Amino acid sequence: MSRLSLSSVPRPILWTLAGLIALTSLGLLRLYWPFGAADSAGSPVPLVTTMSIAPVEVADRVSFTGAIGARDEAALSAEEGGRVSELRAEVGDRVRREQLLARLDNSMVAPQIASLQASLEESRANAAVAEADYRRAQAVAAIGALSAQEIERRGAASVAAQAKVKVVSAQLSEAQARYRRTEIRAPFDGIVLTRGAEVGQLASPGGAPLFRVGRAGGIEMRGNVAERDLPRLAVGQPASVRVTGVEQAFPGKIRLIGAVIDPQTRLGSVRVDLVPDKDLRPGAFARGEISVGKASRPIIPQTAVMSDADGNYVFIVDQTSKVLRRSITVAGSRPEGVVVTSGLQAGDRIVVTAGPYLRTGETVRVAP
Repeated sequence: MSRLSLSSVPRPILWTLAGLIALTSLGLLRLYWPFGAADSAGSPVPLVTTMSIAPVEVADRVSFTGAIGARDEAALSAEEGGRVSELRAEVGDRVRREQLLARLDNSMVAPQIASLQASLEESRANAAVAEADYRRAQAVAAIGALSAQEIERRGAASVAAQAKVKVVSAQLSEAQARYRRTEIRAPFDGIVLTRGAEVGQLASPGGAPLFRVGRAGGIEMRGNVAERDLPRLAVGQPASVRVTGVEQAFPGKIRLIGAVIDPQTRLGSVRVDLVPDKDLRPGAFARGEISVGKASRPIIPQTAVMSDADGNYVFIVDQTSKVLRRSITVAGSRPEGVVVTSGLQAGDRIVVTAGPYLRTGETVRVAP
C-alpha cells in the first residue's frame, strides 16, 4: 500500500485548507494581539473632538415669527339675503368711508319702498282731513251745532289717522333699512384686502365675508413668542422685522403684548407697529427680532447639541475622560453657532462630534 503524498491531493482541496488555516490564524491574532487602547469590555475606546467653553458677549435677542396684517381690518358680510348683482371694488383698491363695494339684488325691496311711500302720503292726507274736521267740530261746539258724541267721534278719527301715519312711516323706515343692507359699503378709509364676492353669488347673513377691508395707514406684524421670552418684552421696545423676498429690515415698535399663553403651543402673542410700505403686504410671512440687552453667553456648534423628550443637551468630558450628559437651554442661533443661556460653565469640555454614538459614563479618548 503506497503512502499518501500532497501531490496526490486535488488542488481545490489544498486551497480550501489554506484559506481555513489563514482565517484561524487571523482570529487568533485579533484575540491575543493588542491593537490599541481598549476599555475593560475589550472594545476600542471612542475617539471624540471636544471644545472648551469660553463665554463671549453677545447681543441678547428675542426672535419670533408671524405674519404681516392690517392693524384694523373689517370683515364685511351680507346682512340681508340675496344674490350679488353688482361689484364696484377689486382687491387692492383704495376706498373711502361709505363707498359702495357691492350691491345685492333689491328687486323685492324697491317696490315695497315705493308702495309704502305712497301709503304714507295717503295716510298723511287722511290725517290732515281728520284733524280739520275735528277742529271745525270744536269751533261750533259752543252753539250746539254738533252733539258731544259727534265731536268725540271726529277727535278719535283724527287720533287714529295720526297713528296710521306713524305705522306706515315705521314700515317705510324698515323697508329702507332693508334696502340699505343690500349695499355693501366701506366702514372706513382703507384698502380692499380680499374679495370673496362674485356676481350671481348667493349671499346670506352670517355667511363667509364678501370683502375684507384694512384701515389706511395702519400695518403691523402679529407674532408668536416663546413663553420663556415673553417676560423680557415690554411695550415700546424697538423691533426689526424682515419679510420673505425683501432684503431690507423694517423698523417697528411693540404695540401690544398678549395677556394669555396658549396652553397647547406655550406661545404668547405680540404685535409690532410698522411704518406702511409697499413691500409690507398683509398675509406675508415675517420674522422679528427684539434686542433685550447684552450678556455673556457660550456659543457652541450646532453639531454638539442633541435633543430628546427631556429637552436639549450636550455631552461633556470630565477629568477622568468619561462623558456625562448636561441639559442646556438654547436662546437662539447665530452664524457662528448656537447661543446657550444655561447649563454650561466656563472651562467645561463638550463633545463637538460623535455625540449621538456615546453613552453616559463611557470612557473616551480626546483628539489632539
